[in-house]
Amino acid sequence: MRESHFWALIQDEFGSANAGVIASSLELPGLNATAQDALAKGIDPRTVWAAVCDLHDIPLHQRLGKDIEPRDTGAL
Repeated sequence: MRESHFWALIQDEFGSANAGVIASSLELPGLNATAQDALAKGIDPRTVWAAVCDLHDIPLHQRLGKDIEPRDTGAL
């Protein structure tokens, strides 16, 4: 997972206003760092996202982000 995908997931889950606050202020269990600090230390964004999800009890089916409907291109 790229860091940009991490930010997209956290914004999808918590909203753009809350994502930054959550990432910068809540210490993640097991990482002993905030999400922002963990990413800055080079911890894999997938690991950081899993820690955020665990902290907030986000169900497994919801951890991959919002379902996006495919575009209708008119092609069959």
